[in-house]
Amino acid sequence: MKLNMLTVLNPFDPAQPFPPVTKALNNPNGLLAMGGCLSVRRLENAYRHGIFPWFNEGEPLLWWSPDPRLTLHPEHLKISRSLKKTLRKGLFAFSFDQAFSAVVRGCAAPWPDRPDTWISANMISAYEALHRQGIAHSFETWQSGVLVGGLYGVAMGQVFFGESMFHTATDASKAAMVFACNRLSRWGYHLIDCQVHTTHLVSLGAGEIPRSRFMRLLEQTIRMPPSPQAWVQHGQPPTFSSAEYPWPD
Repeated sequence: MKLNMLTVLNPFDPAQPFPPVTKALNNPNGLLAMGGCLSVRRLENAYRHGIFPWFNEGEPLLWWSPDPRLTLHPEHLKISRSLKKTLRKGLFAFSFDQAFSAVVRGCAAPWPDRPDTWISANMISAYEALHRQGIAHSFETWQSGVLVGGLYGVAMGQVFFGESMFHTATDASKAAMVFACNRLSRWGYHLIDCQVHTTHLVSLGAGEIPRSRFMRLLEQTIRMPPSPQAWVQHGQPPTFSSAEYPWPD
């Protein structure tokens, strides 16, 4: 890893600009800068410019902008027949912003096939601060009153930057993504940034595009406000049954 070629950010200057994303390394793909901090101002600036933090515990703080970029337009979500059948059984209920910290911690928990996690205590605190500022949000999947899946990310303009998802029940994270796409589409969001390729997200309709195209889309959508109804809570808690929800045919 050619860290000596990277811009080193000042941890005491959250307003310091990032280098252009075209300066990112090819190997490892998208590594742009190191150091800095995880303040709300720094993170806002990063996402606004197509950059996100990603590093393991004990590593320097690393900032990325990969090429290509995995994206999903909410209205292009693919729902398999088996998942649609599961949703219509009414096994799940859904909500948003009702259990943000629990969702982040669920994403940080180790899985049998992923014993380590990049979501450290510092990352959790940073995104909880973003959530308190109304910038980071979560979607939750419930079963019999128990949180069994969800996802969280950052919302700016008409873009939702997905960070991570988890499940403890079969199809619970996919169901959360379906619910998220439905709500985001209703609220006027035009782009979901999925960051890097995963078979899980590709199966739901995400696809890779060149970073240059992603940056053009970002510039077009980041300045446009979503619907005034976005993230507005109606009732406590605002849960939606998967059996009653109008899933697309």
